[in-house]
Amino acid sequence: MKNRATGPALFAALGHRVHSGWAAMVAVAGPLAQPVIVDRRRIELVESQAREYVQPYHAAAELDLREAEAFIKRCSAVSRSIAIRALGAVIDCLRKDGYRVAGCGILLSSGRASADLGGVLRSHAMIHTAEGHFFREALQDACRHHGLAITAVRERELQARAAAELGAPQEELQRKVVEWGRPLGPPWTQDQKCAALVACLALAAGP
Repeated sequence: MKNRATGPALFAALGHRVHSGWAAMVAVAGPLAQPVIVDRRRIELVESQAREYVQPYHAAAELDLREAEAFIKRCSAVSRSIAIRALGAVIDCLRKDGYRVAGCGILLSSGRASADLGGVLRSHAMIHTAEGHFFREALQDACRHHGLAITAVRERELQARAAAELGAPQEELQRKVVEWGRPLGPPWTQDQKCAALVACLALAAGP
């Protein structure tokens, strides 16, 4: 699904809601009072859907610490490379349609990643937190590679922040987000709605 720009290049921004191994991406163009969804897609962040790539910390927990460190480092490099290529493809596609990508919004979780790999691998809860951080970091590295400003927002703060920055009550904003998806058809789940909102915040932040 694409909406092609006419005349001088318009600014657009990307929004992502990240999962293990992939992210839901929505691209939004202004004006912010009436934003337009100009692209949406699934961004793959792993080389295959095999468990060891989709859940690298779960796989690392079955190795000794030195092997685990090497495995996580290798997976990180691969996911970063894949994210760079995937983001580059989106940027090129939007550029051909007449849009300049001004920035990228990424939703964060509430948990904090630990630098102590041994401690992480001994805790199932910390493994899940680390994997969420792992794929978000790959995507943020890709944004930096392409020179995109990053707007990072904790998901639990998204609705309140969007209402404040976009100048609309939360209830009204929720209705608008639902309406944005009607002309597009499915999928327009919580993934796409949240990605669209954080994209609007990135667009509001400017290039």
